[in-house]
Amino acid sequence: MLTTYDTTGHSLSKHDENTPITANTVWFDLLNPTKEEDNHVETLLGISVPTRAEMREIEASSRFYQENGASYMTGFIVHNIDEQTLGTSTLTFILTGNALVTVRYTDSRAFPAFLSRVDRGDASCQTGAAIMIGLIETLIERQADLIEQIQDRVDKLAKGIFDLGARRARANKLDVLLKGTGTQGDIVARVTESATSLERVLHVLKNTAQERNCEGKVFQRIETADRDLASLAEHMRFLSDRIGFLLNATLGLISNEQNQIIKLFSVMAVMLMPPTLVASVYGMNFRHMPELEWISGYPMALGLMLVSAIVPFIYFRRKGWL
Repeated sequence: MLTTYDTTGHSLSKHDENTPITANTVWFDLLNPTKEEDNHVETLLGISVPTRAEMREIEASSRFYQENGASYMTGFIVHNIDEQTLGTSTLTFILTGNALVTVRYTDSRAFPAFLSRVDRGDASCQTGAAIMIGLIETLIERQADLIEQIQDRVDKLAKGIFDLGARRARANKLDVLLKGTGTQGDIVARVTESATSLERVLHVLKNTAQERNCEGKVFQRIETADRDLASLAEHMRFLSDRIGFLLNATLGLISNEQNQIIKLFSVMAVMLMPPTLVASVYGMNFRHMPELEWISGYPMALGLMLVSAIVPFIYFRRKGWL
């Protein structure tokens, strides 16, 4: 889908498809574009729109380059931050002349959020560079919201790990907590990757803005966004370290649970050894065993086995092994 926007200086309006583009047409947004839409934008602007496969290239030379006077910048973004499953995708910015082209294959909510900011007058939209830095600012804000959500989830996980409650439910609960901790660790890794990618985009945008002699406000916003990303990076490092600690703590508790089970079996085996010895002695088929003729022989043997089991049990309890 191709959506084209014109600037009025303070707001954006959708361009009428039946009228030719003008100098005020500053944004071409390609969402899951068809081949025909790609060709249309290429013809209008004299550029080459990268394919989805080309956007996934990880080499810096494939993500940041100039071609036919246009500057290409591709970043890695996260989306669906308000849902259970976090999505990831690539986003390409193309600055050509005074216009911006965005190529994306996911319906990120950062885009309508940016348009809402423009409607409120909170974001500049006079040039393609201004729109690009506005989109990046919105992406950073959404990442900050996601980090706050992760912090709340990690706090809940920490409380669950160190307050397990009844032993009967500990094993199942530890398994759930282990999976939850691993999931949050994966999310933090993806957000870190996205923040690092956006930081590189900002650096390239700064150089591109200097080459294009953009207005000073664009540079100020780039510097502010760069500081915001640095702040987010500190939070993500803290979260990553904390999640690593919680993961190790969970694994340690699981190992302790397993050791407790092994210790219980070992103690039970030792407790049953004396009764087994008594039963083995009186299970022998020798002819001359005086106790076999006793009337109280059978109760005595049972009592002896019971006492030989109780004595180790009391000893282990006093030692704190049970």
